[in-house]
Amino acid sequence: MAALPIQTPRYRLDEDVVLSEPTALQLKECLAKLRFRRTIYVDWNFASVDPMGLCTVINFYGPPGTGKTFAAEAVAGQLGLKFLPVGIAEMESKFLGETAKNIQSAFETARDEQAVLFFDEADTLLGKRLSSVTQGVDNEVNAMRSTLLIELEKFDGIVIFATNFERNYDTAFRSRIGYHIRFDLPDFAARRRLWERLMVASIPLAGPRDPMLTHCAEMTDGLSGRELRTCMRLALPKALLASEADGSVPALAREHLDEAIAEVRRAMEEVSSAPAIRLANDNSAARRLLGVN
Repeated sequence: MAALPIQTPRYRLDEDVVLSEPTALQLKECLAKLRFRRTIYVDWNFASVDPMGLCTVINFYGPPGTGKTFAAEAVAGQLGLKFLPVGIAEMESKFLGETAKNIQSAFETARDEQAVLFFDEADTLLGKRLSSVTQGVDNEVNAMRSTLLIELEKFDGIVIFATNFERNYDTAFRSRIGYHIRFDLPDFAARRRLWERLMVASIPLAGPRDPMLTHCAEMTDGLSGRELRTCMRLALPKALLASEADGSVPALAREHLDEAIAEVRRAMEEVSSAPAIRLANDNSAARRLLGVN
């Protein structure tokens, strides 16, 4: 496996991440455990009855575009640690047995570098183990998952998993996760904070800023933070094209934002198919991870 991408986090939770109140509260409580880990486990000797508690395993779950990956990096930044994101591509191997070794390597790197280890699309790794093994690759799927369980038991750092399909986790993994934190679509207050962040101060506006922020928050109910950013990406060129056409000074107007929001909603309806469902007993993704069709 190629060298894993150790990163210096670019974000912090308290400065860069906008979350709904329940999610923010759960993360705050989780960070408290991490900040006071020495007091709890060493000074108060809780390690004597919870020896595995030094490894903090967190699961971020919820719809796409709700900030799970962003928040994982921000957790590392908040704690002053490095960030080690591991995707399916980094784990994938053509050779049976190599994927399990890649998992071991990821944990070793995180341990050596004092990094938060982050697995995206975690349901592929944490799915239910096969009870009726019919071919060699099924043995490898089980071996891969057994390796991950063993590494979690040995690890004394921070692991964050993220998924859009949380119901597909095997109970053996679910029980080892200390914090299950749901990332919901942003409510009105969160959407307004997101629009305030996206509508940066240097963007010229054709009208008062606060009413425009409130209007955008009202118009984007049901959209994720990622989709709000897409709205801004679509709206800004509209403002420039409009000024080019009539010779006016470029400025972002409410109508540009409304058009962009309508385009995003139309794309959601016309381009997106019905949500794909990964069945709990479907291990095809894990087999692909091992390089076998």
